[in-house]
Amino acid sequence: MENTISNPMLEKVKALLPEIASRAAQAEQDRQVPAENIALLKGIGLNRAFLPKAYGGLEMSLPDFAQCIVTLAGACASTAWAFSLLCTHNHQLAMFPKQLQDEIWGENPDATASSSIAPFGKIEEVEGGVMFSGRMGWSSGCDHAEWAILGFHRLNQAGEKVYCFAVLPRQDYEILDDWYAIGMRGSGSKTLVVDKAFVPNHRIQAAKDMMEGKSAGFGLYPDSKIYYTPYRPYFASGFSAISLGVAERMLEAFKEKTKNRVRAYTGASVGNSVPALMRLAESTHQVAAARALLEKAWEEHREHGEAKRYPTRETLTFWRTNQAYAVKMCIEAVDRLFAAAGGGAWFETNEMQRLFRDSHMTGAHAYTDYDVCAQILGRELMGLDPDPSLT
Repeated sequence: MENTISNPMLEKVKALLPEIASRAAQAEQDRQVPAENIALLKGIGLNRAFLPKAYGGLEMSLPDFAQCIVTLAGACASTAWAFSLLCTHNHQLAMFPKQLQDEIWGENPDATASSSIAPFGKIEEVEGGVMFSGRMGWSSGCDHAEWAILGFHRLNQAGEKVYCFAVLPRQDYEILDDWYAIGMRGSGSKTLVVDKAFVPNHRIQAAKDMMEGKSAGFGLYPDSKIYYTPYRPYFASGFSAISLGVAERMLEAFKEKTKNRVRAYTGASVGNSVPALMRLAESTHQVAAARALLEKAWEEHREHGEAKRYPTRETLTFWRTNQAYAVKMCIEAVDRLFAAAGGGAWFETNEMQRLFRDSHMTGAHAYTDYDVCAQILGRELMGLDPDPSLT
């Protein structure tokens, strides 16, 4: 079902899948991505997907990157979740001042950042920057990152709250080992604890500026095809890609497990029963529709970036809400198959229960909440102003 357009990085990812899949249980047990997986993916350069070429990066197109994450998610969704964020954060950091970029990548182009971008940070204004404190949750992949991007509100000259991001080095925060979840168990989405860390102004940017081409780093790379674009669609691209990858793997797992399955009490074959065939058919159609919807959006991202054309509010709204609807379809497709997979699918040794759990986690992120996204799109379609209470 995947796109057949040439994508050299995708072939490199495919070669790693058996080894990464073999550690899926270890990732869940350790509650973080195995270091071996991180090393493998850095070894093929996937972490440099959105790194500026000035630092040895690839500046990959979003469609090429997303296809890699879809494929990786089928082997281990937790690895795909954490690593995709470590990659997409580079796109966000490329919109910060060059001074910060040099600090992060000047001596180590493979340095990455995790994040906790909800504006829960508390600050005190000081000369040259802010003193930052807070308990910042859900920082996926933080054990493997050298930096963190953290959200907070800062007052502007008019006394209005401005949603901002602060970038902190690893020595400025502690990692609280509190990630005990039933979905994406191996993503290591732990809490970062910051206690009065000084953040200079060059490590701070307003989120709105990064959505409108007004950030300090905007225009640093005039020949690039990926940085003339809002940060958020790139940041969020992995969530729906992972949901698609999990759903596509569920289709294959269901076929593999059901083909030779017989009912315990009757001995009847399940693989050629009408209900199983119908469920498989409908889920296959649903997952294919989700892929088509996502691929269309990914291609539009590429086209806008290459043309140096900023998306309209309507286009941004569709990008945001289309990916949430695709996630909704993928979860429904997974649920339909899991419900028909029998009692054996509930054993921890069965891959399908992990796919079921991880699938639902892809719809639990604020960006993929379809109840929120449906309201956002509905308002746009009716010509109403955006509701600031909707994330």
